[in-house]
Amino acid sequence: MNTSQYEAPGSVDEAVALLANAKGNARVLAGGTDLLVQIRMGMADPALIVDIKKISEMTTVTAENGGFRIGAAVSGAELNENAAVKSMWPGIVEAMDLIGSTQIQGRCTLAGNLCNASPAADSVPAMIAADMTCTIAGPNGRREASVGSIATSPGKTSLADGEIVVSLFVPAQNATGGDAYLRFIPRTEMDIAVVGVGVNLTLDGNGVCTAARVSLGAVAPTALLVDDAAKALIGTKVDDAAMDNLAAAASAACNPINDKRGTIEFRTKVAGVIARRTAAIALERARSN
Repeated sequence: MNTSQYEAPGSVDEAVALLANAKGNARVLAGGTDLLVQIRMGMADPALIVDIKKISEMTTVTAENGGFRIGAAVSGAELNENAAVKSMWPGIVEAMDLIGSTQIQGRCTLAGNLCNASPAADSVPAMIAADMTCTIAGPNGRREASVGSIATSPGKTSLADGEIVVSLFVPAQNATGGDAYLRFIPRTEMDIAVVGVGVNLTLDGNGVCTAARVSLGAVAPTALLVDDAAKALIGTKVDDAAMDNLAAAASAACNPINDKRGTIEFRTKVAGVIARRTAAIALERARSN
């Protein structure tokens, strides 16, 4: 029977101290939508559970430098109700909104989805496409890291012992920029992505793409930032030829596995199709800004 010690600190420093001094495996509880399932299935048996929901810095969304700082314990439901974030970065909010049911949305968090380090995490490609960063606190102080550097392999992260993600920062969207996220799943809802794609692009006054970021999920051990896919768009008006090149680059970047949800060949093909569809939505949003 699980006999985990439970703590609910009131500050980041207290949380870090608890994690750093833990005798045995320590886990952070944000929403718990992954952790509690893992405990009940016998996949995790932490000696210490540190609940971060009483830390104000980690439960708020604040405007910062034209963008937003999102606390590590901010739920998907809260993010979906934040009109300012949703207006500037609809792709991120839509990606987060795909995670689970309405009940799950009241608990799940961007930081938890990131730190669970699933290759198929829906929010991560959208966050990578938006060039989001994390503030991480640990025994040696605070540091910044890109979202794309957190997961190192399925279920593993780059966080050191005693470190915790405090918040995520999404920069200001370019005035003529647009983002989007789409995934393919076997069922109509509440399933794990076979392929997920996040696209963020910027247009100039003539409709030419001047910047782009394309990220793929569920097609490699970690979410990918695909530079060749972005290069396929930059310098073009995102016409059919550019979209064809984007799709080819997305498929070429894939390094998937065979599993019950899709074969290697299927995932590779679908990655190109979904990349094209996602870019079309991002393009329309950029044009309307």
